[in-house]
Amino acid sequence: MAGIHEYRDLAVAVRDSQSDVGEGPVFDPRTGRLAWVDSYGCKIFEDDLSTGEHTVTDVGTMVGAVAPRQDGDGFVAAVANGFGFVVDGKLDLVDEVLPEPRLRMTGAKVDSRGRFWAGSNDMNFAPEQGRLHRWDGESPSVVVADGLVLPNGLGWNAEDTVMYLADSYANLLYRADFHPEPGTLGPLDVLAETEGPGVPDGLAVDVDGCFWVAMFGGREVRRYDPAGLVVGVVPVPAHQPSSCVFGSDGRLYITSARNGLSDEELARFPLNGSVFVVETGTTGVPVQPFRA
Repeated sequence: MAGIHEYRDLAVAVRDSQSDVGEGPVFDPRTGRLAWVDSYGCKIFEDDLSTGEHTVTDVGTMVGAVAPRQDGDGFVAAVANGFGFVVDGKLDLVDEVLPEPRLRMTGAKVDSRGRFWAGSNDMNFAPEQGRLHRWDGESPSVVVADGLVLPNGLGWNAEDTVMYLADSYANLLYRADFHPEPGTLGPLDVLAETEGPGVPDGLAVDVDGCFWVAMFGGREVRRYDPAGLVVGVVPVPAHQPSSCVFGSDGRLYITSARNGLSDEELARFPLNGSVFVVETGTTGVPVQPFRA
């Protein structure tokens, strides 16, 4: 593919897992551990990649993503029906913004000011039911954007002036001007319409202005430039890469899912549901902890 860098080394597994829908990887600056979730399995995982220590917390409900806290123990969490905190293995639901059982929270990330942003969607992926929410841990969350399908991966450029957003089942990548102090967005403009295989899921932004998108069902992670053009492809030995995050060493860590796969697909890719890593030659925009 002309103009597209093909990463010839496959991403390799750093955690052999049978997670149903691995999602939301984030590094915890308090411990150096990689935290991630099994959304349908209702679990939070923490991995010490230097020692191999692996801990599991059962949240008791679907969990879209978590993030480490700056001023408290445990994690902030986007769970099935809203926002809360998980401390000592217990979920404290603080903002029940989605009481309807047909709705759930999906991917989430913390911005430069320590606010938690998360997408929500209809469980049947009904059009125009997806929303983008922002929560500071104190006041009720607010809806920043609506009319989406499955808002999933999100992130900000190094200059903190642009937010990127993937709407999975619309096969769209958006950009919006970002105003960091008030935490507001300009209009969501379509940056690219993705082509298969797969649909765009979680993403991570690098310091060179590009962003990396896990293609769920596509067995790859794509690197897009700020104009929305594919400039790199990482093959992944799993059918459903789901999200990604940069470590401090510049390596990209990739979660995956095994939910919905056939026996043949599971046999062909036995590491479905695991976490992978690949060298990228760049580094990521730092992801901040939640401020509350």
